[in-house]
Amino acid sequence: MHNNNKRRLLPAVMAIAAFILVSSFVLIQANRPTLYIIGDSTVKNGSGKGDSKLWGWGSFMADRFDTTRIAVQNHAIGGRSSRTFITEGRWDKILETLKRGDFVIMQFGHNDSGPLDDTARARGTIKGIGEDSSAIYNPIRKVNEVVHTYGWYMRKYINDAKAKGAIPIVCSPVPRNIYKNGKTERANGSYGTWAQEVATAGKAFFIPLNDYIADRYDALGADSVKNFFPGDHTHPNREGSTLNADMVVKGIKELKKCDLKNYLK
Repeated sequence: MHNNNKRRLLPAVMAIAAFILVSSFVLIQANRPTLYIIGDSTVKNGSGKGDSKLWGWGSFMADRFDTTRIAVQNHAIGGRSSRTFITEGRWDKILETLKRGDFVIMQFGHNDSGPLDDTARARGTIKGIGEDSSAIYNPIRKVNEVVHTYGWYMRKYINDAKAKGAIPIVCSPVPRNIYKNGKTERANGSYGTWAQEVATAGKAFFIPLNDYIADRYDALGADSVKNFFPGDHTHPNREGSTLNADMVVKGIKELKKCDLKNYLK
């Protein structure tokens, strides 16, 4: 009789144990930090699945992290500047779920140099990191809008992330396939420098991605690098974007006192 009772209890004990295990897993998953990635087409091209054989480095980041311990979400989208990622409501959408302990890696600059109020994109920002602004009529959104500097928008990302208890990480924009005097053209003196200055002033982490990748391009040489760009001088293929992702990881590893490196594989 005693053995029969044990046999009857065994399924119940196993069910309880399974429930505890599943509940623990669900709780761990729910409490995982999230790495949010934001940027332009060099971070996520098209759908992020290699449309026209073009990619962005953000599409290869999840493979580099232990996703049982951290979630990775690539919210980058082609054609956006530091301004339009905000004015389209994309940043507000992230802020709805951004929580303490999350990370935000941001890379903007490629599309910020365009016109402020043209009828094609109206996505440009004022050059620099100051407090300058310009009141315009936006013909795309059909609204009056005050446009700020690149630095103003980058500061907003940093400050908003910090207000949520998240950790902002700024990347300088990846270089284009443009050579001058046998060297890759760098964003020093423009968006690369401004990104670093804003990160430093805002006490955000900074990855000199422009320099890291340009160093690799210079080592490989122009003839090899041109194979990364099947369509133009801005949008790399899988091989080029994989190299860029490797350089982001290099940057993460070299950040001092940044816990994101602890989640890398």
